[in-house]
Amino acid sequence: MAVITQYVVQHKGVDKLVTTDKKEADKYDKMLTIADNLAQYISAKGIEIDEALCEELSIVLSKNKDGVAKLFRGVDADEVLQSESADVVSINEA
Repeated sequence: MAVITQYVVQHKGVDKLVTTDKKEADKYDKMLTIADNLAQYISAKGIEIDEALCEELSIVLSKNKDGVAKLFRGVDADEVLQSESADVVSINEA
């Protein structure tokens, strides 16, 4: 019988990622923490959007933080999207 160590990343009581790679689990957990902070920031700024939409938006921004950082440095959106091969990100991706 083999022993397999699994890392489970939970967010709001839901398993979001199950992996055997600790670095991957830590990276995903950090992304979710950043997303939570972004959602809190957006809400605190008085932007009234649906909670689910706010969560989805914050996760997309968090998953693509490097591209978003380039946008803040003034890089054109087309250039950023082209360098990312215009990946479409789903909230349900692990």
